[in-house]
Amino acid sequence: QVHLVESGGGSVQPGGSLRLSCTVSDNTYSSRCFGWFRQAPGMEREGVATISTGATTTYYVDSVKGRFSISQDNAKNTVDLQMNSLKPEDTGMYYCAATARNGGSCVRPFDFDAFPHWGRGTQVTVSS
Repeated sequence: QVHLVESGGGSVQPGGSLRLSCTVSDNTYSSRCFGWFRQAPGMEREGVATISTGATTTYYVDSVKGRFSISQDNAKNTVDLQMNSLKPEDTGMYYCAATARNGGSCVRPFDFDAFPHWGRGTQVTVSS
């Protein structure tokens, strides 16, 4: 069973930055796909960024390209999401999720149905 714990959420003004971290308790950490998803009130959960650990292939939804960066820290067994130039529309609950990897790539990197393992989330609020 994969256990995921998110941290690093908070409140920030527009243009600010936050770094989210997902701590992974799983001995297959280096051969999985990990995704960050977010959900705003009344909205569907959407994929933001995904990484194929080991292969370090990354995927970003268009709305965060150039602003967000997903990375892995093998020493800490974490998957991190650096968020810069934050906008009010980035507000939401951010979830870390994990799924099996298909070779070196992540099939359906933004489809939450493809990820069977989830953390409980961390809140991000961007407001002036």
